[in-house]
Amino acid sequence: MRRTKEDAELTKQAILNAAVEVFTQRGVAKASLEEIARKAEVTRGAVYWHFKNKLEIFDALHQSLHTPFISRIMEGLEAEHPNPVGQLQELCTELFLELDHNEHLRKALTLFLLKCDYSCELESCKKNHIKAKKEKMAAFSVYFVKAMEAGHLPANTDPDILTLSVNCYLRGILIEYLEAPDSFNLTEKAPKLIGSFFSNLTPS
Repeated sequence: MRRTKEDAELTKQAILNAAVEVFTQRGVAKASLEEIARKAEVTRGAVYWHFKNKLEIFDALHQSLHTPFISRIMEGLEAEHPNPVGQLQELCTELFLELDHNEHLRKALTLFLLKCDYSCELESCKKNHIKAKKEKMAAFSVYFVKAMEAGHLPANTDPDILTLSVNCYLRGILIEYLEAPDSFNLTEKAPKLIGSFFSNLTPS
């Protein structure tokens, strides 16, 4: 029977889900395509149908995190909103609350933020991942530019510094949570922590 596009996509997602587990348990360097195939309950040929090697799987995992995130940011920028800073606060809060209920996303972020040092063969992936981070930062900064234009932030605000500040703050929350998710009530704490940061961004 000929495989449908939907079947192929389900297989690809199963491979990515399995790769998160195997990479986390074994490390990317020690993991093999055979292990990933076995975990995904597919043939090794099925893995090769979608990916040339495990580094391509690693990159695809990163892309699966980055692309939806950027899409959410850009959708927000396209929408009219009376308070761009408040809009960004809402978006950040929503993303954290979703994380608390998405086990695959949580495991993938743990892999990239806590389990990966980009050494040896992974160094070739680092350039693309840094580029993706810059895209995210650039999109974030537009919210602050829009807020300045609307008079919600002082005219001398540096949007790049403010964006870096938000990124560092959110990354800190994320790492604290990922290091001990069972003892960090993200649903309760994330809105309060994010609100605490954004409450300091007052109109001039």
